[in-house]
Amino acid sequence: MMISTRGRYALRVMIDLAEQNADGFVSLKEIAARQEISEKYLESIVKNLVQSGYLEGLRGKGGGYRLVRRPEEYSVGEILRIMEGSLAPVACLEEKAFPCNREEKCKTLPLWRKLSALIEDFLNGVTLADLVSGAPSGDGQVV
Repeated sequence: MMISTRGRYALRVMIDLAEQNADGFVSLKEIAARQEISEKYLESIVKNLVQSGYLEGLRGKGGGYRLVRRPEEYSVGEILRIMEGSLAPVACLEEKAFPCNREEKCKTLPLWRKLSALIEDFLNGVTLADLVSGAPSGDGQVV
């Protein structure tokens, strides 16, 4: 499994907004400058996050974006799923996968299921607030 640039940048945008800790809106231009990411590229990312209900946008003077919920209410897993679609390590474990005719005799399926569960549990257990504070993850390492 490899997280795309869109997934990584979405996390950076969400962390940036969480760090601002403001009730107001933060302009995309400011986020792009701080994160050193093209404003044009960020437009498509924040559009997806707004449509998914993770961010709120406001146009015009004083406009920008802000989190809809508190940072501790967003898991890394949910943000990545919005951008990546699936976090499954193999195609047969994706949500709408075609039935596999080898499922009954597949010797590796238990391995992939366990890996998938570990990935989901880990990413769902880390919040934006954890990333902002640098709090350690469950294994004692900072994410």
